[in-house]
Amino acid sequence: MEVIAAAAAAKPKAKKHIHLFYCSECEELALKIAASSDAIELQSINWRSFDDGFPNLFINKAHDIRGQHVAFLASFSSPAVIFEQISVIFALPKLFIASFTLVLPFFPTGSFERVEEEGDVATAFTLARILSMIPKSRGGPTSVVIYDIHALQERFYFGDDVLPCFETGIPLLLQRLRQLPEADNITIAFPDDGAWKRFHKLLQHFPMIVCNKVREGDKRIVRIKEGNPEGRHVVIVDDLVQSGGTLRECQKVLASHGAAKVSAYVTHAVFPKQSYERFMTSNSAGPGDQFAYFWITDSCPHTVKAIGQRPPFEVLSLASSIADALQI
Repeated sequence: MEVIAAAAAAKPKAKKHIHLFYCSECEELALKIAASSDAIELQSINWRSFDDGFPNLFINKAHDIRGQHVAFLASFSSPAVIFEQISVIFALPKLFIASFTLVLPFFPTGSFERVEEEGDVATAFTLARILSMIPKSRGGPTSVVIYDIHALQERFYFGDDVLPCFETGIPLLLQRLRQLPEADNITIAFPDDGAWKRFHKLLQHFPMIVCNKVREGDKRIVRIKEGNPEGRHVVIVDDLVQSGGTLRECQKVLASHGAAKVSAYVTHAVFPKQSYERFMTSNSAGPGDQFAYFWITDSCPHTVKAIGQRPPFEVLSLASSIADALQI
């Protein structure tokens, strides 16, 4: 009996077979996820609209997914696409499925989590409340997978009827850093105390630099609060980038203090109004104005499509990490 028990314990756990649906703009990422795991099967939705612009949606093979594990890969890249995806997200758990997982790599309202004066609307809380109302499947509450949410306290915005699963893209960065010729000369920099609090425990075996903004007259100037960049390849780490002004100022300060190279990593490359153009190597004023590398993930598909792999940008795909998260 002991031999049988030991053999049973040694037997690898069988993977769940996942039927993965996805929104239109996530097709490339969905294909990568499926390619990274033989336990994931892609399914499709007809994304159509009526003449008045409202969605006319159809979930293909709805009968075939009864009793199956189902996931949906979402991208809330703009308010215009949220309603049609929410409609599908609320419909899938009701199709008698065994379990339901929503993968939302980028939680887009995450930076709007505070009420600083009466009248401010914390839309991070609003979106979390909407997602908390996703119907239960036959297997119970929906799992919601999110990467590097902007503020850690936002996990408490979700209600008890969903199970938020917070993942990070930092392992992708660590893997890439190990591939660099100067892997033993890396220093991590944080643009502010918030980024340090968010990520320093995941990067604690590297020397660190913390920057902050100080007010000088009417201007807010980036300064090095602690750490020394001299002679090092400094990698600035943050959860997201919008216009990129702070990252650019950090790069200048680090370079002026002797950094041999400056690179950046963000999980979510939002870059509204094509603000990524300011970081293109072809648009830089010279070597001292350039990022050696700018690593992003594919959590924001529109940005990845626009940027491609043009220097200094490199895309580190979340595909394998998402495939693993779907097995939790």
